[in-house]
Amino acid sequence: MKQLRNNVIRAGLGALYFSGAHHLLRPLLSGVGAIFMLHHVRPARDAAFQPNRHLEVTPEFLRATLSHLRSRDIDIVSMDELHERLVQGRFARRFAAFTLDDGYRDNLDHALPVLREFDAPLAVYVASDFAEGTGRLWWTALEAVIAKAEQIDVQIGNGALRLDATTPAAKQAAFDRLHDWLRALPGEHDLKREIEALCTTYDVDMEALCRGLCLSWNEVKTFAADPLVTIGAHSISHCNLARQSGEIASQEMAVSRARIEQALGRKVQHFAYPYGDRDAAGEREFALAATAGFKTAVTTRPGMLFAENAGHMTALPRVSLNGNYQDTRILPVLTSGAATAMWNGFRRIAAA
Repeated sequence: MKQLRNNVIRAGLGALYFSGAHHLLRPLLSGVGAIFMLHHVRPARDAAFQPNRHLEVTPEFLRATLSHLRSRDIDIVSMDELHERLVQGRFARRFAAFTLDDGYRDNLDHALPVLREFDAPLAVYVASDFAEGTGRLWWTALEAVIAKAEQIDVQIGNGALRLDATTPAAKQAAFDRLHDWLRALPGEHDLKREIEALCTTYDVDMEALCRGLCLSWNEVKTFAADPLVTIGAHSISHCNLARQSGEIASQEMAVSRARIEQALGRKVQHFAYPYGDRDAAGEREFALAATAGFKTAVTTRPGMLFAENAGHMTALPRVSLNGNYQDTRILPVLTSGAATAMWNGFRRIAAA
């Protein structure tokens, strides 16, 4: 089903490009700017089974994106400047910001050198447990479990389930089944229990995965010392905030910021919601982020920026640079706003 969705999206992007419709729609739909969302930036991997491929782009594709924006005479700005332009209504020139979620080491090793080539600012949202080396990158752990197994045995509710994992296609189907199940569990403790049980059964060290992939506090400090870099908060544990009590959700925001501020000795004023879709970040979370004093908070809801977003600073949409669609031909489509407008039913603001 997910592969079908990817194919439909790819076909839709291609149709917009080849029809030239994005050129006609650009004046109406491109807005005043965009916030681009990334996670991993690293060289392409050869493995046939890569269920989290959507979370990574190559340095070459990032470079092509930056080149495209420069060719369009679009300013690349920090999140502080983006906030100022929205508040002050400074829309004479279109602008874009680059954001990277979670705090991966490849952001420092591979993304920063490319962004430096273009003197382009970036914001990196750090989940504090990831920087501690104790975080649960459960989606990566699930990939590691399935990659090394030929069958997966799991107890779901009152029933035992055995999933084939002998081929890349079977592994992908198993991943999709288990990923959807884990995301749908009622609480973080349920997800923690189930992913830890899978990791124990199939000998995957989740903390070692975290330490191997994520920036340590010392590396976060090194990263933050670059004048192009803004460090933002991304919660303590990367949990679904909408499923927490108001008290816990507020704590996830406040404590993560406090830990980062203590490590860096500077204020943290920007936040990214973990997951960030409608099921994980809604009106309550937007209000909590505003109450916590964040200047901006970004979602994963797709969309361009319009003047009206100035009234919804803790519900900002982003444009995903998705690893499944690393085709330079789609870049004019993405910056036209046509793709996100179609996804949103042509609503300019989706902040509820």
